[in-house]
Amino acid sequence: MKEIRAFIQPHKLGHLTMALLEIPGFPGMTIIDCDGFGRERTQHTQDYKPFLSKKRIEIFAPENLVEIIFETIMQAAHSGQHGDGKVYILDVLEGGRISNGKRDSDLG
Repeated sequence: MKEIRAFIQPHKLGHLTMALLEIPGFPGMTIIDCDGFGRERTQHTQDYKPFLSKKRIEIFAPENLVEIIFETIMQAAHSGQHGDGKVYILDVLEGGRISNGKRDSDLG
């Protein structure tokens, strides 16, 4: 199992959600509001705050869905503007389902 973690522009969330829901067997996702900055900073003349609002998406998916989810995020979140975001794929060793106490390496 893998975690797909993406940081996207907030205005792209609706479009991305609709695209992900079209994937057969899509496992679901968590959305978190966050602020941050990358290599380039915004230019504010007063009250300098380098942070930009983003949406953090977390998806835990089986190996067979990772590539299509990754490609869907890359396409749906793309606007062609600087700061569109980033996508990461991380290994997940195992997890547990709290409701029944089940512990598994492929908990999807």
